Amino acid sequence: MATQVFLASGSPRRKELLAQLGYQFEVLSVDVEEVHQAHETPLMYVERLSKDKAQAGIKALAEGNTIEHIEKKTVPVLGSDTIVVIDGVILEKPKDFKDAKRMLLALSGRQHQVMTAVTLATPETTKTKTVITQVWFRPLSEQEIEQYWESGEPWDKAGSYGIQGSGGRFVSRIDGSYHAVMGLPLMETDQLLHQFL
Repeated sequence: MATQVFLASGSPRRKELLAQLGYQFEVLSVDVEEVHQAHETPLMYVERLSKDKAQAGIKALAEGNTIEHIEKKTVPVLGSDTIVVIDGVILEKPKDFKDAKRMLLALSGRQHQVMTAVTLATPETTKTKTVITQVWFRPLSEQEIEQYWESGEPWDKAGSYGIQGSGGRFVSRIDGSYHAVMGLPLMETDQLLHQFL
């Protein structure tokens, strides 16, 4: 079956989630600098990053000039980004244990938001959908945080945790999309894809 969409992401979680939707897709390797601009709200930032990733994918396809690439230029590219926000402050991927500990202590016993933006783009059209999920953490001890860091799970995760992994045990409840917290909201992504395919 022909490729229906390109995924501009190396995230194994996004690949897994897109596969669950049943679309035929190929992964595009894109390199987008994730730097928050001073004027951007968290919402503006996450939406810009998802658009930047989709556009980087479009550019990568445009640079290929084989027959195969020319045929694929009309195939939409999916870009997505997820951030964790508490008190208006963006928590990105941790730099080291100290950084992860700071984030997890900030989330401990409190409510935060996970924002995931999904962008679908072709050379002519770009559409973005953002899903904001409220997440509550139970109180965490410093020992739990240290053990969690040693598991290796937090290091490549926004906010230093993965809800789908052992970090899920810190979550007391959520209001919104579980899959968006993982990195790709299934319903919204499916609806976007229906507009393009």
